[in-house]
This record gives sequence, structure tokens and C-alpha cells, in this order.
Amino acid sequence: MANPIRFGVTLPQIKRTWAETRDAALEFDRLGYDSVWVCDHLYGVPMPSLPIFEAWSELAAVAAITERVQLGTLVTPPFFRNPAVFAKQVATIDHVSNGRTIVGLGAGWFDSEFTGYGLPFPSTRERLRAIEETCEILTRLWTEPSVTFVGKHFQLQDAVCEPKPVRRPPILIGGGGERILMGLVVKYAQMWNNLAAFQHELPKKIQALRRRCDELGRDFTEIEVSQQCTVVIAATDDEAKAALAKASRIYGGHMGAAIEEHGIWGTPAQVVERIERHVKLGCTGFVIEFFGRDTREPARLFAEQVMPAFAAGR
Repeated sequence: MANPIRFGVTLPQIKRTWAETRDAALEFDRLGYDSVWVCDHLYGVPMPSLPIFEAWSELAAVAAITERVQLGTLVTPPFFRNPAVFAKQVATIDHVSNGRTIVGLGAGWFDSEFTGYGLPFPSTRERLRAIEETCEILTRLWTEPSVTFVGKHFQLQDAVCEPKPVRRPPILIGGGGERILMGLVVKYAQMWNNLAAFQHELPKKIQALRRRCDELGRDFTEIEVSQQCTVVIAATDDEAKAALAKASRIYGGHMGAAIEEHGIWGTPAQVVERIERHVKLGCTGFVIEFFGRDTREPARLFAEQVMPAFAAGR
């Protein structure tokens, strides 16, 4: 295998304490994961009463205590933050982390958190248009001395973002839209994430992205293709099947339909095999939500017995 496959992991976030998040982040950093991720919601999913920390504040704290993992959101929707202020926030965290931020963007879907906070929630098409404006604003503020921008949703007048980020943060766009959204990926992003809800459609989605690259004149290999997924891993087959049954009951369709058929689960050897199937389709990265109350335990097993199979130069 010429290049390593990148493995990211989600941090415990909903109904969790900062201490739990902190300890998990330190462990994932130590174990050698490439990245850690948080969802960007104002309400806990699926109920507004579920406690959840604000995503970018939490990532700033994680940036200060970790050394090597990259840090991203899966995903930040438009209208939660003014994109110029957001560019400044990300640049700040990029300095705290010494160049480890990834900006994950998506259309958003949980309408009650938008309306509850008094934020716009227009049609999907308009939210995608707002993502495009956000991408342009972020890119220009991170590379130009000052920016004037007049869009449908956002306007800037001689806006300045100093200091610039340590590096230009990669933009990830997540979602399954095969025309408009993937066109934005091709135009602006360095990474595309196939959300868990579309995991069973991964071959179709990758082919759609290849077509959009051909249509718009971009090399498909320039884009990191990643899959958001639940991983159920256990030392024995019986333990894995028991955990899978429980995960299927708890997650339902939220983290992808038919985990047993399309998901990544089993003993370490079975998990390696299921990851290899994704890699053969063109998947080069994974954003993993480990199943379990304390996700550090399955993360250790995965790091010790699965990740070495995908190391560079194997």
C-alpha cells in the first residue's frame, strides 16, 4: 500500500463532561489517530434538551492539550456563525494547534436548532449557496490582505483577518448531494466526507464525485475521500455480534442504515477486511464513531490491531 489510510475518531460530546472529552482526546492523540472530530450542533441530537458543548470552543480547548492530531468539525453549517468571524476563529485555533485545524462544512439539517436560536434556515439550495459564499470568504480572508465581498447571504467591507492561519486549513465538505454539493467539493474542498447515512451508497457517491471532477476539470486524486462510520470492534466474534445488536438498536438509521451489511464491525481481522472493501472503492480516510460508553477501549483495540495493517510501506 503506497500511502497510509487516515483514521480519525469522534470525541465524546453529547451528555459528556469536559473531563471525558479531554481524557479521550489525550488518549486518541497518544494512540496515533490522524484526527479528532466533533459534530457542530447547538442542540444535542435528537432532542434539544440533551447537553452538548459548542463545537469550536471545545476544539480550541482540545487544541491546547494535544500535540499531533488534526482537529475538525463534521460538519459546521452556514448561518451558525458569520463566516468572516468564523475565519478569525479558525485562524486563532490554527495558531493554538500549530496548524492542525480542518474546517468541515455541511448544509445542516436539524431545523429546530436554527429556529430556536433565531438563525435562518432557508431551502437546501440556499444553504448550499451559503456554503459556497462561506468557502470563498474563508479562502480569501486566509490569503488576501483585505476582502470586500457582496453575496446573497453575506457581505464584507475591507475585512482583514490577521494573523493568517499557520497553514491554510483544509476544507472538508460533507454530504451526499451529487450535483450542487459535489460541485462545491470540486471547486473549493480538499476533502469530501460521505456521511454515515449514505454509507451503503458509497460506490455510487464516489462515482458521482469522479464525474463532477471530470466535468469541472479537477484531478480526483487531489481530494481525500473519507467515510463517516460507526465501528463496532471486539476481541471475539461473539462479543462483536452482541455489541453490533446493541448498536443497531441504539443508533437506528442515524449513523447509517444496515450496519451489519454495510458497516465496519467484528473482530480486528474482520474490521480490517471491511475497511479494505471501502479502500478498494477509493476511500482514503475514515471518521470513526466507536460504539461504547467509554470509546477509549475500542479505540485502543483498533489502534493496536487494525491500524498497523494500513500503515505506509506495509
